[in-house]
Amino acid sequence: MGILTRITSAAKSSSNKSNESTLSTGGHGIDKNRVLAPTDPTVINPMNAGTWETVRTAPINDKPRYFNKAEADALKVVARQKREEARQAKRAYKSLKSLEEADAQVHTAHRGYIKKVADHELTKKRADATTARHLHTLRPEYAQLGFGLDRAENKAQQRIEELKAKIKEKY
Repeated sequence: MGILTRITSAAKSSSNKSNESTLSTGGHGIDKNRVLAPTDPTVINPMNAGTWETVRTAPINDKPRYFNKAEADALKVVARQKREEARQAKRAYKSLKSLEEADAQVHTAHRGYIKKVADHELTKKRADATTARHLHTLRPEYAQLGFGLDRAENKAQQRIEELKAKIKEKY
């Protein structure tokens, strides 16, 4: 299907749908809720602020108290273990931050690519519209050529008929 056919058939089909928004009338399909939708249902944003939970290994001692040797030794072992786990958690969170930064870089690069695709699509459509307008300006000349050919064909056919008539008269 040629571009002119597609353009004219699109114009015919869009003229039948007078209430329908199209690109040619400035319409769009950009849904702000989809644009602003979270990349993950659990991602932190103003609509999902998280749980505000924290880590608490030992209960709060709101009253002074004495500890025996076994309790103190057990707390020392747990404290050493939690220090090591905290160090590993810090490393893990650092890696998670790096992953988020990498994801954000890829996301930003992809959106930049999408913007360029959209820009170039518009450039292509401008060129198509310019070509279509130019083709429309050629239509009268083509019609004139067609009418001229029709006249020439009619004159030739008329002359042929005249010659046939003369030949029939002679024989």
